[in-house]
Amino acid sequence: MSQMQVVYVPHTPPETFSKSIFLAGPSPRDPSHYDWRPDALALLEALGYDGVVFVPLPKEKGDWRHGFDAQVDWEKKYLDMCDVIVFWVPRDMTSLPALTTNIEYGMYLESGKVVLGYPESAPSMRYMAMHADMQFIPRFHDLRETLACAVERIGAGASRTGGERDVPLHMWKSKQFQAWITAQKAAGNRLDGARVLFTFYVGPKKQFLFSYALRVNVYIASEDRNKTNEIILSRPDVSAIVAFHRVSENILDTEIVIVREFRSTASLGDCFIREVPGGSSWKPSEDPFTTGAHELSEETGFSVAPSRLKYLGARQVAGTFSTHCAHVLMCEFDAEEISLMRKQEGVAHGVETDSERTYVEIYTVRELLEKQLTDWANLGMILTALLSE
Repeated sequence: MSQMQVVYVPHTPPETFSKSIFLAGPSPRDPSHYDWRPDALALLEALGYDGVVFVPLPKEKGDWRHGFDAQVDWEKKYLDMCDVIVFWVPRDMTSLPALTTNIEYGMYLESGKVVLGYPESAPSMRYMAMHADMQFIPRFHDLRETLACAVERIGAGASRTGGERDVPLHMWKSKQFQAWITAQKAAGNRLDGARVLFTFYVGPKKQFLFSYALRVNVYIASEDRNKTNEIILSRPDVSAIVAFHRVSENILDTEIVIVREFRSTASLGDCFIREVPGGSSWKPSEDPFTTGAHELSEETGFSVAPSRLKYLGARQVAGTFSTHCAHVLMCEFDAEEISLMRKQEGVAHGVETDSERTYVEIYTVRELLEKQLTDWANLGMILTALLSE
């Protein structure tokens, strides 16, 4: 069984590790002041934790030869890198005021990596506790319970080497990141570094990582160079359903079911987005057929069995901007079904609690090509479906 590896400032972690915890909180600046971290390390060892622990103090008490700037840089680097940040705040306004801790807590509050703990007697903790509850951050009044929560959240971890270590565990294990890194490795490329720019969580308790942005340093094997100036934006793949009704042998006469919805990103026309029905699920195990059938029903009020959908494949939708793919499915409607769909025009659908409000509109392919109604990606999906027959 591997042992816990403690990394003190200004040292660096092993080239490969599977899990990491940063022990954040007030640090003694006088040898006579209380240092809670030795107790934390003993508890982590007793809990069977066998990963890396970042300790923002020198191993030898009072050895601050590396200097203030190097200390700040070290803390920022490994707060970014670690999988879980344990904030233990035994605040004492005389010896452990935790002023820097307040700032660091705010910096990582929405990172999805924080566990908060503090003695019930600690002063001036109400504000931190309130924000923890707003972000569904677990909080405790016992050091062992705080650390046990961190260990449980990490679980078995995941092995990462070199620049891969810059990707925290919750992001590394996400379906969308694994799709991206697997493709890069298959091409012979290597992730030499990354910096998380933002994360966006959804779900009842913000437990599902929906979207994130990473600034990445990628070694491109075929060109023997590194590219460092790009951001990758990621979200779950979408299922898009091309629902259509053939009117004649002329493809331009084919009627297409379109969903109109206000989207803040719209920058043309009436600022409503018109696209084929579709969307994603925050349930990682859901397949494109189930998601597609659910989205069609949710956005149009018309239900079909997942087995009726025909799968056409997956491609990136905006490959220079986002890593996600659209899984395109098609479903041909008969005259009665398209008539029922027409009756949904003007009726609001969607999920109001998610601020989603959708309306059915039906256009011919000719109208979609002649008018600036939908984007290039949707035109490509529609024509792919119709030309596949």
